[in-house]
Amino acid sequence: MAAQAGSLQGRVAFITGAARAQGRSHAVRLAREGADIIALDICAPASATLTYPPATPEDLAETVRLIEAEGRKVLARQADIRDDAALRQLVADGVEQFGRLDILVANAGVLGWGRVWELTDEQWDTVIGVNLTGTWRTLRAAIPAMIKAGNGGSIVVVSSSAGLKATPGNGHYAASKQGLTALTNTLAIELGEYDIRVNSIHPYSVDTPMIEPEAMMEIFAKHPRYVHSFPPMPMQYKGFMTPDEVSDVVVWLAGDASGTLSGTQIPVDKGALKY
Repeated sequence: MAAQAGSLQGRVAFITGAARAQGRSHAVRLAREGADIIALDICAPASATLTYPPATPEDLAETVRLIEAEGRKVLARQADIRDDAALRQLVADGVEQFGRLDILVANAGVLGWGRVWELTDEQWDTVIGVNLTGTWRTLRAAIPAMIKAGNGGSIVVVSSSAGLKATPGNGHYAASKQGLTALTNTLAIELGEYDIRVNSIHPYSVDTPMIEPEAMMEIFAKHPRYVHSFPPMPMQYKGFMTPDEVSDVVVWLAGDASGTLSGTQIPVDKGALKY
């Protein structure tokens, strides 16, 4: 499903959450296909309610190094996708530097745990604020530049398997990711006249710092019935997928080979949702 080498030559891609894990992988792979990159990451804790370590400025610097090693240009900045002014400024600066914007990978997101009625306001507001509202702000900042460029384009919204099915123990996360599915489908209709395609991907069990086996095991120990809602992957029964495997799909959606797809939800789950 990967694009042909150089298939994105001359295009510009904006990736959020680009400092590490999936975001870094998507940015580097898009650069390898010829795109110049606008990269954003908060590189700091999004909230005290999140228990896994955040990305760092050093992580973002490594992403920059890897993009440049692919022979592409990059504009990288530390910013929070909840910060509307920072998003708009980065898009404006990126368009000024590179002359256009063709691809958006709305990847930044956070994950927390807790039963719905036991969540605090801060837990709810953090996950909804970053994953749903922050992604909406990212879309709102980037889309006018894509329309103005007049080149069409591709938007890839990184949702989750939780955007397609119930996941007990993190209902706020599932609510945010299912909200992204609705945003994707609405935008696919609204942006069709501009030849901008919008699709969502729904990864499952990807090996990133966001996955906290200890936190998951604690939830399952307290509520053993929940484990049945997190099935194994039939094609990869034990273990996690790598970010690069998700990037194969992102690069394909960014390029012309997927030109007939818009408003589509693509599970990147090695069959787990069919289990």
